[in-house]
Amino acid sequence: MSIARAVSFPGGARLVRQGEASRGAFLIRTGEVEAQVALPGGGMLTVAELGEGDMFGEMALIERGVCSASVIARSAVEGWFVARDDFRALVASRDPAALEVQRAITRVLAEKLRTLNDKVREHPAEEDRPGSAAPPAGDPLAGVERNGKLSFDWRSFLPLLPFFERFDAYEREELLSIANVFELPRGHWLFGAGNAAGACFLVVRGAVEIISRSQHLERRAALAGPGELVGYLAVLESAPHSAAARVRENACLLEFPAQRFVLQYQGNSNLQRAIHESLLRALARTNTQLTRLISHARLSSATREALELEKVLHAQVVNVKNQ
Repeated sequence: MSIARAVSFPGGARLVRQGEASRGAFLIRTGEVEAQVALPGGGMLTVAELGEGDMFGEMALIERGVCSASVIARSAVEGWFVARDDFRALVASRDPAALEVQRAITRVLAEKLRTLNDKVREHPAEEDRPGSAAPPAGDPLAGVERNGKLSFDWRSFLPLLPFFERFDAYEREELLSIANVFELPRGHWLFGAGNAAGACFLVVRGAVEIISRSQHLERRAALAGPGELVGYLAVLESAPHSAAARVRENACLLEFPAQRFVLQYQGNSNLQRAIHESLLRALARTNTQLTRLISHARLSSATREALELEKVLHAQVVNVKNQ
């Protein structure tokens, strides 16, 4: 609250405009607003209705971008506005409240990603293919040698990885102190859907594909290359993995045991920022898939389906209540 600015708007006022540069987050104390997006063929689509206790624009606190929707006051609105630069300054000072808000934003982004992925999986896509062999029962990494001699100088790669871009040498070594390192050949599984999340993984070299399955079909949801985290959402949420992960190209991986990773995450603002950026990249990938589904629905004259998917795509302006 020390950096929040009280704001008020009359009914009918526009709080933000679709396409303009995002500046920060709004929290509604009283009143109601609606989020609208302009459709490519003309007209406006209401994608969310927000009221007391709702926040929107929280993604502006962690990235510079543009507003994905216009937000219009349906009645007189009172609330608060938090500017991105003020919030980033608090995070940089490791203010406990700011770090907790940043972790709350992680939960919001994770919920958005889960909702979007569930919606994408409901629809057939060109990426669907007959399912290959399932992951083995139990832990696919049982018996894998950790911290042995590797085929290359993996430590020299780390400062070049996007994941470590904001880490200083001390922070990097602190995170490495909890990690194991190993190499896996193409086709080796890291985990299966439903497996307990005992660790998450950072790709140092090679590639790992994330695979979702539905009946007899499987779909590559993402391809993680050097500097990408894999399996971290399940670790942060203490939940089973929702998808499977398999090595696509011979890979060198850092393994972070779940409990120790969570402890690092709670107090390290740069690790939180790296996870936010991973989430934003994952959201961008899922949004691309949603856009393809919308285009296919339009071409197929499935107008109602296209509008439903449009609403899902643009409703990301709002977070979940009481985060």
